[in-house]
Amino acid sequence: MSTNLCPNASSSDPQPILYSYWRSSCSWRVRIAMNLKEIPYDIKPISLIKSGGEQHCNEYREVNPMEQVPALQIDGHTLIESVAIMHYLEETRPQRPLLPQDVHKRAKVREIVEIICSGIQPLQNLIVLIHVGEEKKKEWAQHWITRGFRAVEKALSTSAGKYCVGDEISMADCCLVPQVFNARRFHVDLRPYPIILRIDRELESNPAFRAAHPSNQPDCPPELPNK
Repeated sequence: MSTNLCPNASSSDPQPILYSYWRSSCSWRVRIAMNLKEIPYDIKPISLIKSGGEQHCNEYREVNPMEQVPALQIDGHTLIESVAIMHYLEETRPQRPLLPQDVHKRAKVREIVEIICSGIQPLQNLIVLIHVGEEKKKEWAQHWITRGFRAVEKALSTSAGKYCVGDEISMADCCLVPQVFNARRFHVDLRPYPIILRIDRELESNPAFRAAHPSNQPDCPPELPNK
């Protein structure tokens, strides 16, 4: 990495470490972004279920006081929150950009990112589903994903080209694909969202997205059918 592209990094810096859980959509976003930007990194798996959740141990709490994934150690810093991490990567490694140059298109990317990362994913996150309870968690997740996807589909109707915003992959695509996976996991009917489905199909064969998929993570349970 040349110093003019990333003033905080040097050739002697250690390889970034991503604290990640294989099925975490927030971790998945960052994996996609780093793959798209061709940033080498190591994964340190943090199980959200083993022993009550490794994210709650004292050691990891020092890394991420929110006791969530992801966390990224990079350039001598530790960063948390997936969207903040993606913006840091964009600002320090602007090659292979994930935000368009056009200001309106940039706003549309951020709009879609916000709908997913604030209006959908947190409401069907593990900590929320545990609080809702086993009996109601599927209905709860379906409600909020359906509500959010209606808004995403509407936004995409005016912004999408080949991908979420025009014909270049952006942060919006990094966030959309993991959320579609979650929707399928909770058996959401996706037929009302043809643009979402088309973009998801377009990206499923992209090498950066494939490599970031949960089934290709080192902590993915080996017994899964698609592992």
